Amino acid sequence: MSESEIYESIKQVIAHAPRNQYTLELHLQMIKYADELKNVTAKEFCEGVELRQSFGTEFSKMRNLTQRLKAAGLDTSKI
Repeated sequence: MSESEIYESIKQVIAHAPRNQYTLELHLQMIKYADELKNVTAKEFCEGVELRQSFGTEFSKMRNLTQRLKAAGLDTSKI
């Protein structure tokens, strides 16, 4: 999946998330695609998904968290 396809997928998922689940779904998507987006900056991610730049910090956190979760056995393809 290309970077632009990933961004489109994330935009669609969060657009259809219930209002009180928006941030949760965004975090899950960040974890799901962390490996594919490992060379993307937080700023590039926010621009690609059309988010406020403040979500860049969340992107960085989730990317770091993903490595620990995978070390503990998480299969991100199941998200």
